Amino acid sequence: MSGNNLNLKLKIWKQKGPNTAGSFVNYDVSVSPDASFLEMLDELNDRLERNNEEPVSFESDCREGICGTCGLVINGLPHGPIPKIATCQLHMRNFKDGDTIYIEPFRAKAFPVIKDLIVDRSGLDRVIEAGGYVSVNTGSAVDANAIPISKDVASEAFDAAACIGCGACVAACKNGSAMLFVSAKVSHLALLPQGYPERFKRVEAMVKVMDELGFGACTNTYVCEAECPKGISVKNIARMNREFINAKIKSKTVEV
Repeated sequence: MSGNNLNLKLKIWKQKGPNTAGSFVNYDVSVSPDASFLEMLDELNDRLERNNEEPVSFESDCREGICGTCGLVINGLPHGPIPKIATCQLHMRNFKDGDTIYIEPFRAKAFPVIKDLIVDRSGLDRVIEAGGYVSVNTGSAVDANAIPISKDVASEAFDAAACIGCGACVAACKNGSAMLFVSAKVSHLALLPQGYPERFKRVEAMVKVMDELGFGACTNTYVCEAECPKGISVKNIARMNREFINAKIKSKTVEV
């Protein structure tokens, strides 16, 4: 250990684009244990640029664990070894001097690699566009307590709404399933009276787009919940399945 710094070996996935082959590239770094994982990558890129070498491409935005764009697979785990945090909240003190760290992009059929550690997660946006909203008349805002909602229902809806759409559930799933993400978005609206009028149309539309984009099916391994930085429960998947079945029953009844 140099002073108080950690000396680490990084094996980082480098890939020029979605249609080119990629491989791991080795880097040696010396970093403070107080640095965040993304700060460590920033320091590496500063050094590479000073040496006229190509930096490592990765994404980040808020760096506060609320936007999800920082998602990386670290030593085989989406967002790294510490549960219920995003990559940007991971600090180097969770590693040991001399460790080798493998850093990869989120891998899924529906998440093609753009470059290095950056993947195209716009498929999640397409799912939201299909129905992850409520339609209301415009005008002045209603009073906060105008629609009574029980504490239990409000808490369940809030827990589902905590999903940040990072895609870790997709990357963790052996099938590349987005069921946890979609079910969280379906659940938090289906639980609230504001979302009730469009509940059946919503779930059918969102599931349809999810399937069209190539996300896989759920086989109940629960790894999505284990790797979710916000601890979204798989109970939401069960709720979405009930919503979907009820939507199909209702649509058949209307057709008759």
